Amino acid sequence: MAIWLTEKSRVIVQGMTGAEGARHTRRMLAAGTDVAGGVNPRKAGTSFQVKDTSLPVFASVGEAVEATGADVSVIFVPPAFVKNALLEAVDAEIPLVVVITEGVPVLDTAAVWARTRDSATRIIGPNCPGLISPGRANAGIIPADITGPGPIGLVSKSGTLTYQLMHELRDIGFSTCVGIGGDPIIGTTHIDCLAAFEADPLTAAIVLIGEIGGDAEERAAAFIAEHVTKPVVAYVAGFTAPPGKTMGHAGAIISGSSGTAAAKAEALSAAGVRVGRTPTETASLLRAALRETQ
Repeated sequence: MAIWLTEKSRVIVQGMTGAEGARHTRRMLAAGTDVAGGVNPRKAGTSFQVKDTSLPVFASVGEAVEATGADVSVIFVPPAFVKNALLEAVDAEIPLVVVITEGVPVLDTAAVWARTRDSATRIIGPNCPGLISPGRANAGIIPADITGPGPIGLVSKSGTLTYQLMHELRDIGFSTCVGIGGDPIIGTTHIDCLAAFEADPLTAAIVLIGEIGGDAEERAAAFIAEHVTKPVVAYVAGFTAPPGKTMGHAGAIISGSSGTAAAKAEALSAAGVRVGRTPTETASLLRAALRETQ
């Protein structure tokens, strides 16, 4: 099985006719994703041609959902337009929205969350690679040829580390890999993914990837201790980050000892999570955890 994204998902792309939207729409189609169309008010009524497939371009998300029955939207619009694009998708009551765009103003993200906190729409991102259920569907920019379907669930702040762990464990495979993004304010959290993987009967083990800054991993550790029965392994990026150095990632803000890789690893270990010092070691710990469940 998979969480949130399956072979039955119908995807629309907000910003499909832009350079990045077009490139990744082609890649999603090549991965077998059911892409139903795109949204661009300035090009409404036209079509987007991909080989033998002609995808309609709609004026709004609401119009696209009504015409296609889409239940997933992937957003590739420029940062200044993400707020309106997100609110439009939420107003259309689409169940899942994936925001790939980076550089979204934090005040815009905060304003969206204040208005949509109780909505039925799940938002992943912004500044994330999206999610993939290998062999089923791909919504975002995660390369589809790294791995195949299998029993591992993966949730990660980092896009590139998502790809690396997928590669390290490609012989086993994944149910769903979710890149949640590392901005200070994001829609879907580690905890949301952990709960979904715990409820998925065919996800046997979970990989959690965190990084320095904030307290998301500490909160995830507390949730694991109380609610997760499946084996969880983790990797926290940033053990070698120099103290007092401002790091580049938007969410990598450290206050005293809070937010350091060591503090996060300690919290996760206390919750029974095996923490690797490198991605390769993390993959080895996951293999050992799977063997113990057999």
